[in-house]
Amino acid sequence: MLSYTLRRIVAVVPVVLLVVSIVFLLIHMAPGDPLSLLLSEDASEATIQAVRLKWGLDQPLWVQYLNYLGIIIRGDLGISLKYGDPVLAVILSRLPATIELAIAAMLIAIVIAVPLGLWAGSRPNSWIDNLGSSFGFIGISMPGFWLGIMLILLLSGVLNLLPSSGRDNFGVAEEPITGLYLLDSLLYLDSAQARDAITHLIMPAAALGINMVGMLMRVTRSSIIEVMHDDYITTARAKGATERQVLWRHGFKNAFIPVLTVVGLELGTLLSGSIIIETVFAWPGTGSLLISAINSRDYPLVVGAILTYTLAFVFINFIIDLIYPLVDPRIRLS
Repeated sequence: MLSYTLRRIVAVVPVVLLVVSIVFLLIHMAPGDPLSLLLSEDASEATIQAVRLKWGLDQPLWVQYLNYLGIIIRGDLGISLKYGDPVLAVILSRLPATIELAIAAMLIAIVIAVPLGLWAGSRPNSWIDNLGSSFGFIGISMPGFWLGIMLILLLSGVLNLLPSSGRDNFGVAEEPITGLYLLDSLLYLDSAQARDAITHLIMPAAALGINMVGMLMRVTRSSIIEVMHDDYITTARAKGATERQVLWRHGFKNAFIPVLTVVGLELGTLLSGSIIIETVFAWPGTGSLLISAINSRDYPLVVGAILTYTLAFVFINFIIDLIYPLVDPRIRLS
């Protein structure tokens, strides 16, 4: 386990270096001067030059790049040009909202896709299989931002059932404990805060999760169809096990590895894919923070946010690898 962990950590280094290099160069190649966006139009040339000198933007690009690499090696992400605070602190203040949204979207996708995939896979070419496949195709094809806008128009604009944007109503939230609004409401045993958290979370989580339903449903269906023809399934039926027992105890357990892999990959994708959804719903997470940083050419914040997504994706897949042996003892981390 230790040697495997060390190998994975060493493998992350070139990935992080490549991501930082590409993003750093691309954001600096984008048109627009960050100072012209951050300073007022009345700022004098002397003020502009002084700020440029302060942030090191007067230096050649390769010098800025090496300086930034040195900052990252020291375990820092620099200072945000827009907020004037450490980039790491700015990201950490927004990260819980993104994590909460991604977890809620993942739960919605799993609750819908896994039972539907099991049902469709256990009855291939039946009406439920055709219905599930059609639903999965629609889920994959439907743009999340379009679904989000439709949900806002219907549930907020027409029916007036749910709030159209934001994460909470002013004055409802208690002092945060974990930063996860819904979890904090449960820790406080505050029903009003829990209701406020759920009503704000439903639409963005649904818009983000339904797009994943199609992928997860199709993988679950394919895995079940593959394992249901194996010898141990025939043996279980010969011993008198019911179809429900065969499906859940024998079939799903052995078909779970591909499903777990997709869940890990999609959870990392949800963290980064929430950028557009957070913008549509004005959700105060790292996705909307990244859009704001790009618009203001906040170089350190852009690189820091994308680096955070990269590390989160790598960490999630590492955790999934550690879970594999628990699901299937035949798998060894060697």
